[in-house]
Amino acid sequence: MCELIVPIPLNPTLLNLKGISPNQIRQHFDILYRGYVQTANEIRSQLTNVTRENQNPRYTEFRSLKVAETYNVDGAVLHELYFTNLTPCPTAPPPPLLRAIEKDFGSYQAWEQDFRAVAAASRGWGALCYDYRDKCLHNYLFDAHNVGIVASAPILLIIDVYEHAYFIDYDAHRAPYIDAFMQNINWPVVMERYQYSAMA
Repeated sequence: MCELIVPIPLNPTLLNLKGISPNQIRQHFDILYRGYVQTANEIRSQLTNVTRENQNPRYTEFRSLKVAETYNVDGAVLHELYFTNLTPCPTAPPPPLLRAIEKDFGSYQAWEQDFRAVAAASRGWGALCYDYRDKCLHNYLFDAHNVGIVASAPILLIIDVYEHAYFIDYDAHRAPYIDAFMQNINWPVVMERYQYSAMA
């Protein structure tokens, strides 16, 4: 039997980000993120007792729970990736990652322009990913936690662009939030993810 998901603790340094307030982070973490963890665990508990017989793709209780499971598990995981790729002490991309960005996008500036465009166009998430299939970096757009995920492409850097990620600080204005996010990228963490994915 698999264990339940244990939420990560809130890193107190996230309360010192540039342009993203402590109140925004606390509500995002305590209400949204912890809510996904709790709901994912509740669904997994319910799945232990639901029948696997007579299933169909139209509707069954089992199907409904399995769809909700992917939404909530991804909601927890994507938020964990988001919170851990933020820091109040940002640095530049390490040289191996910068070289990969320049190879696959032409320049860092071209990558950033594309990443910002993905974040502006998405209904849910924008992500820099490494795709195993072509061994290249791509910025992918996920309209929901379980919509748009590319199975061959682990996430290196992710921005949450649902309104809950910025509404306290910026109302419905997404652009200044994207600006703030770009000032708080934890490039060493992104580099670790890149090394794990691309250089393993």
